[in-house]
Amino acid sequence: MTKPRSPGALLIARLLRRRIVVASLAVIALIVGAAILAPWVAPYGPTKMDIVHRLKPPVSLHWFGTDDFGRDVLTRTLYGARVSLSVGLMVVVLASLLGTALGLFAGYIRKLDAALMRFTDALMAFPDILLAIALLAGLGPSLFNVVLALGIVYTPRVARVVRGATLVLRELQFVEAAEALGASDARIMLVHLLPNLVSPLIVQGTFIFAYAILTEAALSFLGAGVPPTTPTWGNMIAGSQQYMNQADWLIMAPGLAIVLTVLSLQIVGDGLRDALDPKLQRLM
Repeated sequence: MTKPRSPGALLIARLLRRRIVVASLAVIALIVGAAILAPWVAPYGPTKMDIVHRLKPPVSLHWFGTDDFGRDVLTRTLYGARVSLSVGLMVVVLASLLGTALGLFAGYIRKLDAALMRFTDALMAFPDILLAIALLAGLGPSLFNVVLALGIVYTPRVARVVRGATLVLRELQFVEAAEALGASDARIMLVHLLPNLVSPLIVQGTFIFAYAILTEAALSFLGAGVPPTTPTWGNMIAGSQQYMNQADWLIMAPGLAIVLTVLSLQIVGDGLRDALDPKLQRLM
């Protein structure tokens, strides 16, 4: 008899059946690896200026060209990946923690449902970028404040997903059995409900990761995000506006990095959603 595979092995097998998901995972791994190894693989320092060679097109010494201060675009793109990916990861963690807490309380404790959901509805009534700008206007532009603002912006998305799943789980027999045995609400939510919310949280986290990277770039482009002195993809695009006609290579590297990262994360999120959906597993 063959030994049954674990749920994790089955999930990986389903993901590997789709070539586009495998390719997207490879792109993400390449970008993450380049960001981690940036101090060792980058040819120059991210702030090193060479005014003599400013606005030089791609050549052997500068594969992606140089910007208006003579800084190497490839180097700044690699270091920008460190900031953009860090922001995305921290936003996912913060939004997941806050959203899971709100969703669990709203879905399991009926008295809190209406108040908490109206609060999340009020947040979701604003477009993401406008709400983030409004929060940063009060907090001020900094890396920490960008993470905090975006974490608040994407908390309602997680809260609604967790609430919906909790409403279904709380009616199942294992929750009723725990209630009959006298388990406290906190124990039921943490021990019995939370482990069953991991799958939807992982899927939602991949989408929020992509949204956070895109929104951070937009905020930096508008001058409301990370300070311009910090190399990020959004800051690089913002700084290249006035030179786009004469130095189009300035926008291509950070722009392509954003597109590849966001698109790959979206494809992986779709793949995870399909692989974790019991109705779709029969078709895969």
